[in-house]
Amino acid sequence: MTDTDFLTTTRRFYDTVVDDYADRFRGALAARPLDRALLAGFAELVGKGGGPVADLGCGPGRVTAYLDSLGLPVFGVDLSARMVELARREHPGLRFEHGSMLALDVPDGGLAGAVAWYSIIHTPQDRLPALFAEFARVLAPGGHLLLAFQVGDEPLHLDRPFGHPVSLDFHRRRPERIAELLEAAGLDLRSRTVREPDTTTGESTPQAFLIARKSLRAR
Repeated sequence: MTDTDFLTTTRRFYDTVVDDYADRFRGALAARPLDRALLAGFAELVGKGGGPVADLGCGPGRVTAYLDSLGLPVFGVDLSARMVELARREHPGLRFEHGSMLALDVPDGGLAGAVAWYSIIHTPQDRLPALFAEFARVLAPGGHLLLAFQVGDEPLHLDRPFGHPVSLDFHRRRPERIAELLEAAGLDLRSRTVREPDTTTGESTPQAFLIARKSLRAR
């Protein structure tokens, strides 16, 4: 599958399900205190006033808004134009941009921090090195990255969600393998957290949260 193929498929999927998706996950962050604690820890690591922070694959902007409430100068980026439109409507005081994580409109070293909250899950395995290299490019030396994803080996394939005529693969990852790829991109692992699935909110697999820091020295 080419970059164009998986990006087009992902964009079409979220453009189609945008309203149902937003309704389904509207209260997800509020229901998960451990997840909020990890975001708060990330916010402390980045520090207030330390430069802009990007929420990459921001969807309807709920994580962007939470990071803003913690005092970070944050903006969101999403591949789906309709998700960006929704995020702008629901959070009119925040900045949201349409774009791809693989080719960010951000200068080298332009970010103090970046979050990819369940947004690396549609990137094919062989494209992850390029994705993490792009994350490393836009982070300033010492900048922090937070990743969240489901743990596992087999992808989840969703077909006709909410009755819409679209389908998409959701890739589950192994934290140790993601850590290796981050290190290869010049991002030093600082924290690895895996929690058990919260079945009360519909989770069926463990959830992983990795925090990495861009090396202060060139490799």
